[in-house]
Amino acid sequence: MRYLLLTLLLAAPVLQAAELDADRQLTNSLLAISQSRVPEALDTLDSLTQRHPNFRLAQLIKGDMLLARAQPLQALGNPNGASSPDLELLRDEARQRMRAVTDLQPNNKIPAYLLNLEDDYRHALVVDASRSRLYVYENRAGLPLRVADFYVTIGKAGAGKQKEGDNRTPVGIYSISGFKSSKELGDFYGSGAFTLSYPNEWDKRQGRSGHGIWIHGSPSNTYSRAPRASEGCVVLANDDLTRLGGYIKPGKTPVIIAEQVEWVSQDALDARRNDLAAAIDQWRVDWESRDTARLLTHYSATFHNGEQNLSNFAANKHKVNADKAWIKIGLDKVSLLLYPERSDFALVSFVQNYRSNSLNDRTTKRQFWSRENGRWKIIHETSL
Repeated sequence: MRYLLLTLLLAAPVLQAAELDADRQLTNSLLAISQSRVPEALDTLDSLTQRHPNFRLAQLIKGDMLLARAQPLQALGNPNGASSPDLELLRDEARQRMRAVTDLQPNNKIPAYLLNLEDDYRHALVVDASRSRLYVYENRAGLPLRVADFYVTIGKAGAGKQKEGDNRTPVGIYSISGFKSSKELGDFYGSGAFTLSYPNEWDKRQGRSGHGIWIHGSPSNTYSRAPRASEGCVVLANDDLTRLGGYIKPGKTPVIIAEQVEWVSQDALDARRNDLAAAIDQWRVDWESRDTARLLTHYSATFHNGEQNLSNFAANKHKVNADKAWIKIGLDKVSLLLYPERSDFALVSFVQNYRSNSLNDRTTKRQFWSRENGRWKIIHETSL
């Protein structure tokens, strides 16, 4: 067992803090084991299991430590290397938790999706399903800075939800619409649940179904669950959910769920942001020109706004613009998010200030932009 842990922890940093969360306490104990600091490891595990007696993985490792005094161990959780379904789930959890400290992302890399966060978005959440990890990014003058991360459980069948009951966690960009307290829910949801906006407009257009996808806690008799154990929700330990709640503002905290996060440098992020921002600004300029034919070149042939296809939309634009002597378009609170798994697809949201000789209007819009033949085009639009 010591050899296995030493291999896992070779690159792990020593975490030193007076009061660590349970996740870090567990990984610190494993690091101590790998470095033959057995008394220290046992002290940490004793403290951890006293605070969280329902933390099954911590209890398992503590039991192994005590058993190792009498005989060598061949594998985590069993002196003979044997296995069982429950034991394999705990081993999977151990592997995923250790990845967070042994397979660190470079400090100069950030998720490719956070192109621009408008000022009202204080934080953004990014879930990496492949790593069972949720990352919290703080918006500092439009630049994302990681401030926290948590171990999470996702759907039993993995990520990429398509239909009701497929036990998959959706991949996409969502908002947190509200919070349900533990008083409203059964013990299964632990300390509460943040509700997600799945299915969003794009999910519905793709024919994806399902409902009740939440970020929620764990049952009182279970500190944490296996990496893949939910019916599609993102699940945390209850104390982690409480800490996560400090970063969440319903309606103002985007949640990006990826099968596997793409990490890029700040320069690469800036280049992608500038490319998309330039396309949006040209769309705005061409709208102001009242040249409807030029404006319509910014829309995909498959464009839809929920009520109109491109043909209907174009006819309406020709009619409306013909009546205008001048048009001015201002965009405020612009947020640019690349869609997970697709570098040629983005969700753009903003407050649109429309002024003309006959109408002044202020509207919040969400647009999906897709790169077609090297050019960004609007494929879907929703006015809120």
